[in-house]
Amino acid sequence: MIEVQGLTKRYGTNTAISDVSFTVQKGEVVGFLGPNGAGKSTTMRIIAGSLGASAGTAKVDGVDVAENAKKVQATLGYAPEVPPVYTNMTVRGFITFAARVKGVDDVNKATDLALSRVGLTDRAGSLIDHLSKGYRQRVGLAQALVHDPRVLVLDEPTSGLVPNQRIEIRELIRELAAGDRTVVLSTHVLGEIEAICNRVIVIDKGRIIKVGDIAELSGAGRVVKLELARPDGADVALAKVDGVLSVERDGNRLLVHTDRDVCEHVAAAAVSFGLLELDGKEKLEDVYRRLVPAGAKA
Repeated sequence: MIEVQGLTKRYGTNTAISDVSFTVQKGEVVGFLGPNGAGKSTTMRIIAGSLGASAGTAKVDGVDVAENAKKVQATLGYAPEVPPVYTNMTVRGFITFAARVKGVDDVNKATDLALSRVGLTDRAGSLIDHLSKGYRQRVGLAQALVHDPRVLVLDEPTSGLVPNQRIEIRELIRELAAGDRTVVLSTHVLGEIEAICNRVIVIDKGRIIKVGDIAELSGAGRVVKLELARPDGADVALAKVDGVLSVERDGNRLLVHTDRDVCEHVAAAAVSFGLLELDGKEKLEDVYRRLVPAGAKA
């Protein structure tokens, strides 16, 4: 449904993204994860047709965004980090306006449905200027949905929200992703990826550094955590296991770094040291910390 090939964006001598390539299949919910300034918003804006690329292509449902942005925008709903709203309009007035701009046939029906989907029916008569940030985010989602797009591109949809508002928006996005709608969610919040997405694309310094399924990345991986009753000498023994790269020890707890899934062999070697606990699952947070250098602001 989305195909990005060799996407590059330069601002003078500064390169925001470089040779970015990935695909998103119909019905997928994909997280675009990276620290602030990694190039997430630039990529999202190019896909949505609101920013031109310096090189490369972005296609939505087979249509090149640069060649026919209007056709792409009829298929795609885009909600940027800061909702594009007119604060002096009522909620309903603004969504009706958005429906007309997008060429919706039955404006009133589409407006009612969009407001219902995002839980804004009871706020339809409120001025946007009087809404909390959480409700403004809902208005931004409503304008992205009003033409019933098959693809949603959401750029940092929970940015700046308090925890309760963030949970509400996450649940809303999960509902919107049901069925065969394709969703790309840009964020720097790991919890959002784990709560909503089934695949993740990690970007840092304008380049894609990892693509994979959430379950795959959070499955048996490259870090094995151990707790031993008799840890003396265990670090030396475990370091000899084929596939182990290094072993860190802190009291009776050890962290074993590997280049593949060697949990079974590590466990066998640890038994003689009084193995109390073994955790061979690498969490998404562990993967992210390994991929993105320390000091990058998330």
